Amino acid sequence: MRVRTLVRATLVAAALFAAAACQEVENTPVVQGLGNAVGSIPGFTRTPGLDVHSVRSIKAVIIHKIAVMPLIDEPDQVDQTLEAGASESVTAEIYARASMMGGWEVVPQDDVESAMQQLPPTTQANMDQNAIELGRKVAADGVIYGALNRYRERVGYDYAAQTPAAVAFTIHFVDENTKQVVWTAKFAKQQQALTENILDLPNFIQRGARWVRAHDIAAEGVQESLDNLQSKLTIQPVLQGQ
Repeated sequence: MRVRTLVRATLVAAALFAAAACQEVENTPVVQGLGNAVGSIPGFTRTPGLDVHSVRSIKAVIIHKIAVMPLIDEPDQVDQTLEAGASESVTAEIYARASMMGGWEVVPQDDVESAMQQLPPTTQANMDQNAIELGRKVAADGVIYGALNRYRERVGYDYAAQTPAAVAFTIHFVDENTKQVVWTAKFAKQQQALTENILDLPNFIQRGARWVRAHDIAAEGVQESLDNLQSKLTIQPVLQGQ
């Protein structure tokens, strides 16, 4: 009963929020173009917690095929440890979403795993070099790689979480032609209660007014990161027979 009351109150608040926003837009026509304007500001993205940086020459990078190298565990000083299998889960999410996006060809993960067996274990120190070597072995034009820094699962239930989920990762893209890291995305997010951040109301409503799991947050960060990467590169799909 208390859950239904909470959901009802949240939905009413969302309706009031939306109505106020619409009224403001109607009275202020200039605001209608704000979304595109904000999206064009360097380092600013639609997903809170995502910070993206790229080199100026990234548009000259022509991509036909990419590879996704397994993320390594690099826990931050806040959590200090990561759940077993967390980095594999986020790597699989990157591979799946990159494959579904289309445009570029994605090297099968079986081929990547075979190539990785010929390389030394990946660490923070040799991560860049391993990514370059992997790209050479699988004939990719570029490689997505990086580290998982935080993967804290929600403690509790959909509508009553004791501790919210939190995810943080850093991923890079190296151009195999120049051996240069041309793009880096840093994502760090923890779901907040409305009492902590009322501005997060649209996201809270979009998630069904519930506390999400770490996988949901990771998927959001991965998709927004890949959208940004693909928008900056010059993608030239391989035509059949060529």
